[in-house]
Amino acid sequence: MRRLFPHPGLSGMLVIVWLLLANGLSVGGVLMALAVGVLVPLFTSPYWSAKPRLRFGWAMVDYLAIVTWDIVVANFQVAWLILFRRNRDLRACWLAIPLDVRQPEAITTLAGTISLTPGTVTADVSADGRMLLVHALDLADRDAEIARIKSRYEARLMRIYK
Repeated sequence: MRRLFPHPGLSGMLVIVWLLLANGLSVGGVLMALAVGVLVPLFTSPYWSAKPRLRFGWAMVDYLAIVTWDIVVANFQVAWLILFRRNRDLRACWLAIPLDVRQPEAITTLAGTISLTPGTVTADVSADGRMLLVHALDLADRDAEIARIKSRYEARLMRIYK
């Protein structure tokens, strides 16, 4: 069974995403989703040198809850900025965030989390994977924001990724 489904989580996710993108259930759509869910992980598994080891449980639930809350709050903050603040009054800036995590999957998750939160976007990762370049729409204190990202997201990711 492991040879047919080398990455069962990826297979399941691909099936679900395919069905969501199809925006309807049909026999052909389900068969195509299953084909994609089986074939893509099967053909790409030789290129996965080391599977990321994740810790499922309260650490992941905590991380997802924090990220969801931050996305909701940031949506309101950015809406307020757009509606009531002049462009010239925005304090946009670039942040260079030093990273303690080393796993590529954890770095990608952190970069995606930052980009999902309205008002910030990850622009680049250093070649050695030790620094993220992030753009913030409106920021008063760079050091405080870097410390917030590291304590809120990176520290939790270090508990999730073994």
